[in-house]
Amino acid sequence: MSLATPADLPRFFAAAWGARDARAIAALFAEDADFLSLTGGTAEGRRQIAELLASELAGAFSRARLVTGKTKMRTVGSDAVVLIQRFVLTGIVHEDGSDAGRIGAILCATLGISPEGWQVVAAQFVPEG
Repeated sequence: MSLATPADLPRFFAAAWGARDARAIAALFAEDADFLSLTGGTAEGRRQIAELLASELAGAFSRARLVTGKTKMRTVGSDAVVLIQRFVLTGIVHEDGSDAGRIGAILCATLGISPEGWQVVAAQFVPEG
């Protein structure tokens, strides 16, 4: 899936996260994209990104919700954008099933334009602070 505009990324990312749809999140990425996840996992390429996210969404983030915060975008030339999206993440689960509380998280994504639209070429989804 390509985005009509980079500003669509936070909404699509949060919606797919809420649906626990790792493939939909991975579809926002270019085929050869790089990703660093909240757990420190890394993935290269859409297939690995989907596998990593599926594992995380079935584990510690099985009940997690994202609340969208502040967004900042910076254009880098005519065909690239860096987007920084703040989220509040709630419902994280410890291994024993207890609630791990809430954290701030930042999605920092570099998007590039393709003939189909905008796609994430590299992203880091990391705890804030």
